[in-house]
Amino acid sequence: MDAEQILKIKESIQNLRSKNSRIYFFVHDTKGNAKASIKFIYDCAITLKKDGYNSIILHEKKDYAGVASWLGEEYMNDVPHQAIEGENIQVSPEDFLVVPEVFGFMMEQVKNLPCGKIVLTQSYTSMLETLQPGQTWNQFGFLKCITTSNKQKEHIETIMRNQSYDIIEPYISDVFNKVEKPPMPIIGVHTRNHEDTVNLIKTFYLRFPQFRWFTFRDLRGLSHEDFANAISECFLSVWVDRQSGYGTFPLESMKSGVPIIGIVPDVIPSWMNEDNGIWIKDQILLPELIADWAQNWLEDNISEDIFSKMDETVSKLPTKESFEKQVIETFSNYLNNRASSMEEQISKFAE
Repeated sequence: MDAEQILKIKESIQNLRSKNSRIYFFVHDTKGNAKASIKFIYDCAITLKKDGYNSIILHEKKDYAGVASWLGEEYMNDVPHQAIEGENIQVSPEDFLVVPEVFGFMMEQVKNLPCGKIVLTQSYTSMLETLQPGQTWNQFGFLKCITTSNKQKEHIETIMRNQSYDIIEPYISDVFNKVEKPPMPIIGVHTRNHEDTVNLIKTFYLRFPQFRWFTFRDLRGLSHEDFANAISECFLSVWVDRQSGYGTFPLESMKSGVPIIGIVPDVIPSWMNEDNGIWIKDQILLPELIADWAQNWLEDNISEDIFSKMDETVSKLPTKESFEKQVIETFSNYLNNRASSMEEQISKFAE
């Protein structure tokens, strides 16, 4: 290690200590379609930017559609964006690259970059999707993983060993809230696969024609505010997503004061209990349970206990403030630890 190398390392340390190092968050282009996982990434990047960090949204193409149509212009304005296509992306040893778990092929492409590398895992079912059999994150230099729940972490660390893990739970936006007007005979449905929504609606109407005047509303693909408004009009929400890693939709429904009937995911969320919703494993039972709930709702025979348990669940969730604190603490540790590691390099050379 010569004097010039030491000088460069000292510059990197200074950038890390002064928050000037770049933190790239890679996102894929949803073409204007709403996706909770993308909102989470933006929330992290914007939180860091407002606290003085140099966070940047990194996307593949120059014609990136962005998130303004469903999250609002402020999400595009509050953090810088940079395209990979046709650009010379600057990456230094003090920088960090945060890549979602589904982009295993990208991890291989960037394995020789000198920066710190972090996997962001919101969906445990996607983490092996683009990796070759036997490949792991750490062989590409991704030694740190952020995930959204302890339950997910416990599962992931049995597969991806020799990683360090941090948990940042999403917060449920304040656009979700209870409204004073009574709910309408609308059933909100949110499923991972569209065919599950279609099959549920058709089956329900065939089995229970007396409830054909009830309306089902597919809640996917709406803007953030339209989504919140649509939930608030429902008297019941239905959720089908066995592969969910956290489950924001049921919590958004609870915060809006709308009871939920849902399928128990393979990785059961820590917030889920037998009192804050109707949770089943057999999807075939959904139409019958919806019909029973509809009849009780018409007869004003819904117990207040479920509403109080929903409120209790919501009260224990992270707030925006606690979410921001966790994001800042997590990345502050990343930067400080990397700076300390570089300082150790210089000390060893001096010896």
